[in-house]
Amino acid sequence: MKISIITAVYNGARSIAATLKSVAQQDHEAIEHILVDGASSDDTVATILANGARLARLISEPDRGVYDAFNKGLRAASGDVVAFLNCGDTYVSPSVVSRMAAELSDQSVQAAFGDVLIVAADNASRVIRRYSSRPFTPRRMALGLMPAHPTLFLRREIYQSVGEYDTNYRIAGDFELCLRVFAKRKTRYRYVPEALVRMPSGGVSNRGWRSKWQITREMQRACARDGVRTNFAKLCLRFPLKMLEMY
Repeated sequence: MKISIITAVYNGARSIAATLKSVAQQDHEAIEHILVDGASSDDTVATILANGARLARLISEPDRGVYDAFNKGLRAASGDVVAFLNCGDTYVSPSVVSRMAAELSDQSVQAAFGDVLIVAADNASRVIRRYSSRPFTPRRMALGLMPAHPTLFLRREIYQSVGEYDTNYRIAGDFELCLRVFAKRKTRYRYVPEALVRMPSGGVSNRGWRSKWQITREMQRACARDGVRTNFAKLCLRFPLKMLEMY
């Protein structure tokens, strides 16, 4: 099974090497790693070239944000399954991709996902909380719950069915895509009860209450567009669950 892993980056010279090395260390043989750089102005491209031993393709050109970069990667992908690993994120072990490939070898499974460890930005061994995908069901997307996107391995045919990421969203484009995949299409999925990815804290969706307000508004707009009945208050119910993850 060929797995396409797409990484989007912009001015990530200090963190992209860790992601490249993590993919290079995977024991699954058939990996197509596609890196989409938004015409970085720092040493990102040089760092990629120095550490891209397993890189299949580098696209470096201006883009209109992370979801535009994701779409460029999707169009270039040729794998049976597609996954996204953001700049700075790393797999917890060299067997993650082969583990997920084994889950998707069951033809009844169209998507598989697990948990993410949110770690300190300056110390990847210090876990701040565990983002668990266990509570997810398509109906609970009305509460703002979704699978941990960096752990989502999805058959490429599903993307061909539901379409690309909507670039009109700044933060919640992955949530809106998951609405189409799980709430509208009824994609058959399997939750793997393991931590699969380490994600440094400080991402755009976790930068204080202003970003939380914006992403919740975007989620509300996405639900209205995709026919999922909810409201702003219901979507905010995900925050107490996230707080519990710290304990």
